[in-house]
Amino acid sequence: MLESIFGKKIDFNELRKDFTVLNRTINDKPIIYFDNACMSLRPKQVLKVMNEYYNKFPGCAGRSNHTISEEVNKAVEKARESIAKFFHAKPEAVVFTKNCTEAINLVANAFPFENGDVVLTTDKEHNSNLIPWLRLQKKWLIKHDVINSEPKNIFSTDELIKKLNQYKGKIKLVSVVYTSNLDGVSNPVKDIIRICHKHKVKVLLDCSQSALHHEINIKKLDADFIAVSSHKMLGPNGVGALISTKENLEMLDQFLVGGETVQDSSYDDFVVEKIPERFEAGLQNYPGIIGFGEAIKYLDKIGFKNIHEQLIKLNSVATAGLSEIKNVKILGPINASKRSGIISFVIKGKKVHEVSLLLNNMHNIMVRSGAHCVHSWFNKIENKESVFKDGTVRASFGFYNTIEEVEIFVKAVKEISEL
Repeated sequence: MLESIFGKKIDFNELRKDFTVLNRTINDKPIIYFDNACMSLRPKQVLKVMNEYYNKFPGCAGRSNHTISEEVNKAVEKARESIAKFFHAKPEAVVFTKNCTEAINLVANAFPFENGDVVLTTDKEHNSNLIPWLRLQKKWLIKHDVINSEPKNIFSTDELIKKLNQYKGKIKLVSVVYTSNLDGVSNPVKDIIRICHKHKVKVLLDCSQSALHHEINIKKLDADFIAVSSHKMLGPNGVGALISTKENLEMLDQFLVGGETVQDSSYDDFVVEKIPERFEAGLQNYPGIIGFGEAIKYLDKIGFKNIHEQLIKLNSVATAGLSEIKNVKILGPINASKRSGIISFVIKGKKVHEVSLLLNNMHNIMVRSGAHCVHSWFNKIENKESVFKDGTVRASFGFYNTIEEVEIFVKAVKEISEL
């Protein structure tokens, strides 16, 4: 057990009871959910407040002045305040989106780029933080370039500085992943931001994989934009947020427009709403937003440090076990503390999709296999010839997983490797 931020002992086995899906069995065997990097599970507290919306005040926010509408308004703004506090931002600088992908697209389509401007990303970006920039490049609106990693697949600050000097003031934005969904390695984002700001370059952080187990303080980091998804933070699907500062949001054009994004309109013109409403077009996912706020409260009670330590504990057992299996190759640093709750691997001679299906069909162990939406990394010339050329099997842990589950997983991988 670990200490919570309130000084109480955290019993992860007790917390596990909040995730009712873990009671499910298939063919008389319990499920083992190791696909948390794709989507975390939701505690019953989140489901409860979402059901309360539908059962007690299922109305619109921001449009009507009746009792139910006012109750929705209060619940949504309370969630916005909780999320803002969690990331050390101001409520008016929290823009609700449908996920991290939309938050990144908002910046991509609303940033005041000029012809010839350059955007940099790393070579380990999820398609959500690559395709928006490639699309703009195809439309001749920007140039996109890549910060190549060091030989050990670690972020290179030297390469970043080299690119910043190469383009001599043309780079307007560096958009980087905080924690890779490919191998679980976190980038030195504080150094990245410091270096970029020295060159007067804005920074967007994709924090979808890091927000669950890293404290992300937008003030301390001095980040310009942070993109997150609720579904990776114990919250519901279909909700995310772009978190920034009022100054940076004022710089952006509108992306989606329509209802509630304007104060007034005529047949000739319109007056935009204040921030953040000008970016939140149409009816929002109110139960999702309320559920997101409740998930934040749940996480806050546990504390980042405790979650991070639990993930490393689970990953250390998995890493030690898989390292002893012949023909298993782990992607990334062998030190589990460098990979948070993710372990990506291959079994030489076995297809990755075959391995994941066998884990599922034989033991109800649910993992992911393939390129994990990071096709570009697998398509690099040097990786096309590696054991990882066809992707990896990725197991990703949640704090509600157990050592016993990890041990079953290790035994299952060994069994499959011997088939």
